[in-house]
Amino acid sequence: MSVFQEIRTAFDRRDNALNQLLLLNVLVFAALIILHAGLTIGGVGGLYEPVLRQFAMSSSLPVLARHPWTVLTYAFTHEGFFHILFNLLNLYWFGQIIREYLGNRRLVSLYVLGALAGGLVFLLSYNFLPAFRPGLGASVVGASASVTAIIVAAATLLPDFTFMLIFLGPVKIKWIALAVVLISLAGINGGNPGGEITHLGGALLGFVFVKQLKAGRDLGRPIQAIGDWIGNLFSRRPSMSVSTTRRPEPVTTAARGARPAAAPGQPHPDEVDSILEKISRSGYESLSKDEKQKLFRASQQ
Repeated sequence: MSVFQEIRTAFDRRDNALNQLLLLNVLVFAALIILHAGLTIGGVGGLYEPVLRQFAMSSSLPVLARHPWTVLTYAFTHEGFFHILFNLLNLYWFGQIIREYLGNRRLVSLYVLGALAGGLVFLLSYNFLPAFRPGLGASVVGASASVTAIIVAAATLLPDFTFMLIFLGPVKIKWIALAVVLISLAGINGGNPGGEITHLGGALLGFVFVKQLKAGRDLGRPIQAIGDWIGNLFSRRPSMSVSTTRRPEPVTTAARGARPAAAPGQPHPDEVDSILEKISRSGYESLSKDEKQKLFRASQQ
């Protein structure tokens, strides 16, 4: 199988959101490196900056109005090997937790909403906060806002989940998330205040996303709906119209008051009730991994 076929296969799979996000970041990074090298060899290296501006998000409202797509493309664009390396490592580590407990669709929702929240805070800071006004017109690139949203969301969902860190040993994810936020706050006084302020926007989004999800409100539904629409738009499946004669439905026990059976792949309503009772008695953190997965699958119905 060729490289292009493998890439196409990776994007065709519906259960592969984490790898798709990682791959998309790598593809954009590789494409920009190749383009930059080609322009430099051709003696027109100065054209690279105008190209990069098509991906980077500007803090200038007039510039952003001419490049509205950059509110998303900036979150898939990196400059420098270590910039993309650390972002993708964190995306892989923490994205696995979100994917496992909340599913592929919510992982993508978090990534996109984190980018939008980080971009909004970036834009508001440079246009309305006096400390940032002198730098108005600066641009931002990188997946850091999205990745920070995923880190904080994972820590909000499973605060006592433990990572084994080199030199430090076992560290709970809540302390890792706190360190990420504090480092971003400290970095505002450094040489990349715009980038750090986007991290804080992403962190806030990640926290609110999970809190709202536990309250029964999925902030990612609009993103999922748009994704479904785009997926259907590019679907290669032909539309089919099937006409059948509707047969009378037999009377079942459900019609006489019994609880309906669970849909395929979904937990039984009695199981959900039992899990909810356990939460009311002992709190969300008392649930096992399997019970949390069942609860979130039920919330998708």
